Amino acid sequence: MATKTPARGRRRAPSKMERAAGKAAALQKPRVILALLLLLALICVMLLDGYLRSEIGNDARVRDGAAYDKVPEKILDGGPILSFVNGAAKTQSVPKKTIVLTFDDGPTANWTPEVLKVLEENDVEATFFMVGSMVSRYPGVVKTLVDQGNEVGIHTFTHVDLSYQSTARLQRELKQTQLALAGAAGVTTTLFRAPYSSEISAVDNYSWPVYKELGSLGYTSVFVDTDSDDWKKPGVSKIVQWATPKKNQGAIVLLHDAGGDRSQTVEALGAYIKKMKAKGYTFTTVSGAQAKLNRSAAQASGTGSANGSATGSGNGSATGSATGSATGSNLPPGQQAGGGQANGQQAGPGSAGAGASGAAQAAQRKATGATLYEGKALVYAVAVAEWVVPALSWFLVVVGVAVMGRFGMMLILARRHYRQRNRSRGPGGKFSWGPTVTRPVTVIVPAYNEKECIANTLKSLAKSTHPIEIIVVDDGSEDNTSEIAESLGMPNVRVIRQENAGKPAALNNGVRNASYDIVVMMDGDTVFEPDAVHQLVQPFADPEIGAVAGNAKVGNRATMIGAWQHIEYVMGFNLDRRMYDLLRCMPTIPGAIGAFRRDAVLEVGGMSEDTLAEDTDITIAMHRAGWRVVYQEHARAWTEAPGSLKQLWSQRYRWSYGTMQALWKHRKSLTDKGPSGRFGRVGMPLVVLFQIVTPVFAPLIDVFTLYSMIFVDFQAALLAWLAVLAVQLICAAYAFRLDREKYRYLAMLPLQQLAYRQMMYLVLIHSCVTALTGGRLRWQKLKRTGEVGTPAGVS
Repeated sequence: MATKTPARGRRRAPSKMERAAGKAAALQKPRVILALLLLLALICVMLLDGYLRSEIGNDARVRDGAAYDKVPEKILDGGPILSFVNGAAKTQSVPKKTIVLTFDDGPTANWTPEVLKVLEENDVEATFFMVGSMVSRYPGVVKTLVDQGNEVGIHTFTHVDLSYQSTARLQRELKQTQLALAGAAGVTTTLFRAPYSSEISAVDNYSWPVYKELGSLGYTSVFVDTDSDDWKKPGVSKIVQWATPKKNQGAIVLLHDAGGDRSQTVEALGAYIKKMKAKGYTFTTVSGAQAKLNRSAAQASGTGSANGSATGSGNGSATGSATGSATGSNLPPGQQAGGGQANGQQAGPGSAGAGASGAAQAAQRKATGATLYEGKALVYAVAVAEWVVPALSWFLVVVGVAVMGRFGMMLILARRHYRQRNRSRGPGGKFSWGPTVTRPVTVIVPAYNEKECIANTLKSLAKSTHPIEIIVVDDGSEDNTSEIAESLGMPNVRVIRQENAGKPAALNNGVRNASYDIVVMMDGDTVFEPDAVHQLVQPFADPEIGAVAGNAKVGNRATMIGAWQHIEYVMGFNLDRRMYDLLRCMPTIPGAIGAFRRDAVLEVGGMSEDTLAEDTDITIAMHRAGWRVVYQEHARAWTEAPGSLKQLWSQRYRWSYGTMQALWKHRKSLTDKGPSGRFGRVGMPLVVLFQIVTPVFAPLIDVFTLYSMIFVDFQAALLAWLAVLAVQLICAAYAFRLDREKYRYLAMLPLQQLAYRQMMYLVLIHSCVTALTGGRLRWQKLKRTGEVGTPAGVS
């Protein structure tokens, strides 16, 4: 049909298809962006979870045996509390018969509450030096700890040896932990204990600059006097013994509420408190010990009422905590709001805010403003990561097992299908559908702008060994498709022209005009082998069969994209169809080659325009009408697969979205009885699970694998990936064997898994987003080259 050239100076009005395509294109970009944002969000969640678990950015180096000649002797010989007043280092020791219980490496969900229970039973407060990543994971424990009157300190965010780290990393570790404390309990702190530290005499030339930097930022560094070595699990009596100071001396005692089984620590804690109380010892926190020292110093100098005893803060000008010695600009996040002042004085504990009660919590400040909200955001983000990553891990394990089970089921059923349909002898004799079908059939060729392909298609049908009538339905082509069809002069070819209405309408037009009771449907770019029609219609010898799926082959497989699709067609489509055939729940008859009883098509209402996957729609409708649908592997047709990634995306996007539409349309089959219910309860779950759910989550497997290779164990992750690839290779090789295909194309399988498969996953995710947002698409036309013909050797 000729097209008119628009008048000069006037723009041609867009056609209906062009308007629909433009409208669809306008909707695609936001959905693609949304899908990519969802994937990016997942990657961020995984990275956050890995950072919290020290899988990312972990530095396991621990310095030991370094020189200490640059550390002042007064510091090495001083007490375990190190602060800086106006830049000058100062140490303090715990008063006699005073115990400061400190716990490192927590909190944990199991052992920290047990420790708190013992402390509460014995009316004792302690100081907990917490790892920021653990704080963000267990905020409820921290909130309970602070509300109970205990004190918190910083133990870095990731438990790294700071002597190996840069100043930027140090400040980041501090800030992140402060945010975690703010989000968990609404407080910040000025107390700090370095990981792997012990007594102050162990400070060396590498760690000393770190402590000076901490002092300049307003932090008090806390060391230990006695180490219980509870992490060694020496037994309750040994823990109590090693934690006991000598000669009634005061001591900061180190225990742990994390890092493994702490049952001995919990048991020893109660016994230790009772023992030390019996000896006349009192228990307090680090801030409490400082307050006690300050009061003693003030009373000795006769100025107690002016510098500490009245305020109860325990922060005199000479011996206050580190926050009292730092200017407001160097205070930790949120500190200024708590009352830190530039003159070296610290506000009383009453101003510390919620959870800060008296001298025992004087180092804590109420978090406000951006610090508070950023902290809460961190805690919420961690909560999401803590739930999402493990849940996805378990889900992917289930998906992995299901996929492996599907591979096994496909291999078993495909072999059974092949042996059944290719049986030449045995108990049942040679396989047969019944009496040979020889009556003429109608072949319907819907065509829209198929000038490159229509001649090859019709010439291949002219060689058919079965009597056929050919109906070419020109769906408003804007090229000379119909003229080319008519010019071939084939007597059994009829050309029907119609206004552009889409492929379903073209097929329905062909069905209405068909002369015979069996109709074969194909695409305008498909080339049939000479015996394809004859093989395709033989199953109709069985009166229960209403439709037959043929074996579609990729003709343009010489290119990389073509080779990838060839593998997919042989393995993914045809191997699947063998399985579905035996299960009697075939979901799709390919548009490239399929046959139907004409009456059956009319009975179900013809090819529906409700979905983009009219082939899937009609197939499910046939099941629901009680007809059996089978796969005929010997009926082969050669189709031209998309030649570019853009065209491939467009085609698969339409397929995926159309399949979802068809499944949703026929969802009531889940509760039907008979053949319809069989498809609804067998076929539909298989399609949903393995063609939608599994591919949608498959990128997560790749993301997890890549994550494991980079941050966890490269060798183990690589071996796991190679094992899965080996399983897929075995399945593909078997599928190629059944279809008598050349194995050389399987060399492209690894690259297909790395590139092509990822694209197919993104297409499916894109389709899911479109379905969830209620978008609709029209039938899309792919650019064809007409390069596909009947393969050499096929006569």
